[in-house]
Amino acid sequence: MTTTTAAPPPGFWARFFDSDIWYSFKTNPVAVGAAIVTLLTFFGAAFAPFIAPFNPYDLASLELMNANRAPYWLDETWVQGDPRFWLGTDDQGRDILSTILFGARVSLMVGFFAVLFAMVLGITLGLMAGFLGGKVDAFIMRVADVMLSFPAILIALLVDGVFRVSLPSEMHQQIAVYVLVLAIGLSGWVNYGRTVRGSTLVEKSKEYVQAARVIGIHPAKIMVRHILPNVMGPVMVIATINLATAILTEATLSFLGVGVPPTQPSLGTLIRVGNDFLFSGEWWMTLFPGGALVIMVLAVNLLGDWLRDALNPKLR
Repeated sequence: MTTTTAAPPPGFWARFFDSDIWYSFKTNPVAVGAAIVTLLTFFGAAFAPFIAPFNPYDLASLELMNANRAPYWLDETWVQGDPRFWLGTDDQGRDILSTILFGARVSLMVGFFAVLFAMVLGITLGLMAGFLGGKVDAFIMRVADVMLSFPAILIALLVDGVFRVSLPSEMHQQIAVYVLVLAIGLSGWVNYGRTVRGSTLVEKSKEYVQAARVIGIHPAKIMVRHILPNVMGPVMVIATINLATAILTEATLSFLGVGVPPTQPSLGTLIRVGNDFLFSGEWWMTLFPGGALVIMVLAVNLLGDWLRDALNPKLR
């Protein structure tokens, strides 16, 4: 009599590469292209100190003689290009390519942590509103309705203005990034809260939640261990799309002069600085940072659109 040994269950990656999501991804050329661009953007931002030709934050290495140089491949009679500066330089002699890499680093960092903060806050309030109901639900949803009546950029400006007024001026540059994360996060939690609340209302009436209540499991444990994993699908889609929105909001605030300090420029700050020289002929100071911002946001949006369709059971 021969005995057969059961095959071990497939691992996580084996199940992932055999899933419908992976098949949807690899058969969608737009999603593949957006993912490649997004990964290259994140890689360039994360390793900017190592791959950037120059360090734009090192003031000792800047030379005003290199200011306002055109891209080296541009043949202009009134300005001389330099092979060291592929995309030209700004008014302070900083290499545009290097400032884009370091600026994308700041924009992505602010956008990522703002989305993370908004997601945690929205999920927490959405779970409480949907699971507890009653006055808690009514209060949280009324606050959400009030915040929806204001544009996100206005809420971010309001939060930033409150911190600038309440804190000493010497602390503004030190906490500028944290204030941006808080301002953008507070303006973006409503989408997470309303989505999680709706999903929680559906999940809490199911039998597994009722059984958990009967055996005496604490409500907080039910929300975190049982309901939360079942409502994360739509949340991940919102987070992917909101990352692009957060990056644009940060760029808008920096363009308006209330974002990160000039010593730590983001893409919005670079566009604002270059805008002052746009009509004098130095168009590359604005065009290249603006193009990098458009490509980054477009790639993240396309990736979010694919993820939304891939996780929608009605489109499978």
